[in-house]
Amino acid sequence: MKKERPDFFRQLADQQHPQYLWIGCSDSRVPANEIVGLLPGELFVHRNVANIVVPSDLNCVSVLHFAVEILRVKHIIVCGHYGCTGVLAAMDDIELGAAENWLNHVREVEERHEEELAALGGGDAHFRRLCELNVLAQIQNVGRTSPVRKAWKFGQDLTVHGWVYGVEDGLIRDLGVHAASREDVTSLRRRPDRP
Repeated sequence: MKKERPDFFRQLADQQHPQYLWIGCSDSRVPANEIVGLLPGELFVHRNVANIVVPSDLNCVSVLHFAVEILRVKHIIVCGHYGCTGVLAAMDDIELGAAENWLNHVREVEERHEEELAALGGGDAHFRRLCELNVLAQIQNVGRTSPVRKAWKFGQDLTVHGWVYGVEDGLIRDLGVHAASREDVTSLRRRPDRP
């Protein structure tokens, strides 16, 4: 990097002005900056098992607060991925120690969409769709957090996007679901969760 841009690290040390917050899975195969092609300093990142957003999770809400109120990001990307071990563990009731309680959030998503998932006949189709449904649920959860609600209340330009990354092909799939207001989050609850 220093050969290409000699001042890069000096400039990086003097500023942090990302326009994006990435909320993604901790999976080592899903590196946020590399996937979207952004340099350090251009993407603020929060990762956890199965890209879950829980409004009572102080770690996640603190990241949201910093990103929205201090950095004033314009976009929050909730990005899940196909082949997510956390989603698989929730779906197949695989024991993962302390992570099992955390994965109850994914199990709730699966229960909420039991009829749709059952119609897929199980297997990979069920697994892939649950990865998508989990992202859609987390978009709603982002919209329920106090930093995001406050930003929208005061007219801040902020949009939440839902993506799923294909580990098997390196492609990002935009689920076509975006929320830029509390009303958008409310309408997401009422519509079928089909991207």
